[in-house]
Amino acid sequence: MAEKPPKDFFRGITVYRKDNVYDAALKRIRRLFDEFPNVIVATSGGKDSTVVFELAMIVAKELNRLPLSVMFIDQEAEWESTIEVIRHQMTRPGVKPYWYQIPFKLFNATSAFENWLECWSPQEESRWMRPKEEYSIKQNKYGTDRFANLFNKILSVDHAGIKSCILGGVRTDENPARKLGLVGAATYKEITWGKKVDAKAGHYIFYPIYDWDFSDCWLAINKYSWKYSLLYDKQFQIGIPFRKMRVSNVHHETAVESLFTMQEIEPQTYEKLTQRIEGVDMAVKMGRLDYFPKKLPAMFSDWKQYRDHLLENLILVPEWKAKFKEIFKKHDEELWPIFKDRVTKVHITSILTNDHEMIKIVNFQAIVFPLIGRMKNKEKKMRLAQEARQ
Repeated sequence: MAEKPPKDFFRGITVYRKDNVYDAALKRIRRLFDEFPNVIVATSGGKDSTVVFELAMIVAKELNRLPLSVMFIDQEAEWESTIEVIRHQMTRPGVKPYWYQIPFKLFNATSAFENWLECWSPQEESRWMRPKEEYSIKQNKYGTDRFANLFNKILSVDHAGIKSCILGGVRTDENPARKLGLVGAATYKEITWGKKVDAKAGHYIFYPIYDWDFSDCWLAINKYSWKYSLLYDKQFQIGIPFRKMRVSNVHHETAVESLFTMQEIEPQTYEKLTQRIEGVDMAVKMGRLDYFPKKLPAMFSDWKQYRDHLLENLILVPEWKAKFKEIFKKHDEELWPIFKDRVTKVHITSILTNDHEMIKIVNFQAIVFPLIGRMKNKEKKMRLAQEARQ
């Protein structure tokens, strides 16, 4: 009998497949149509969801499964270029539109006083960014007023009693932690590239282009002349790095940088936004370097002192301030000795964007905690090797 390969034998070996990513994605989507009687594409108007939408349309037509259900949760404060793409997708022949223009709360990172945008609030109709679409879903019957919970709730309400899956445009090359999450364990049967929403109800989310990279998306869009948001072209023209290009909502904690170019790219959208949300105009006048400082202000002795000053004066809700203090203390003890001011600068940008939900900090932890784990393993191996030599 042949000996088993060493435990680490396959580590670092590249596995080549005959399929290209385009054909592999089509196969995955065909598989999902075979498994699920109800397949819904979640679109945001971005390049990734545009690719998933177009691939799903190909498969749905091929399998005689039209109309294809397509959902979009409209965050109201959207780029007009993005809305143009959404309208194109929702009005395509063979599409069943689920355009949600319902009241819900979305975090506002530009103001310490108006912490939320009440999207599509009936009381604010005169200030809406634009009128609602005639065929959109307008009533929030989902038992939540938070954007992060809406996808799951929509599945449980609008698609109750039927085995359903949502197709999303998530790719792993953008985030190492995301890659680990989508290849490490099975979600449905042997499929890893997704997540369970409610397995008992038969509700899942899948990411059929999880192994595509940035160039794959643009190659497909160009080759097949798929309609995409022209906002990408405008951002490219003014020198925005590829990984910082965003075409979705612009005022929450991970998107606020988009505001600094909106006045140049879509001045009419910017004008409407300044009238809709408190803090937007001030944020833009402050500028990127004030939100994401690279140089320590002269009046502070170190970054920690600057951080603590900002925390004391900018975070006005006592519960949020206590939450920040707790996490800062923990990071100062555990992370600062390793990563130094890199940790503190993340704290500062979280304060300046009023990120009380700690999205930036959670994203930072997702990067550094695996690094710490590898460092500890390396130290352990070195210690054991040293003990073996003695």
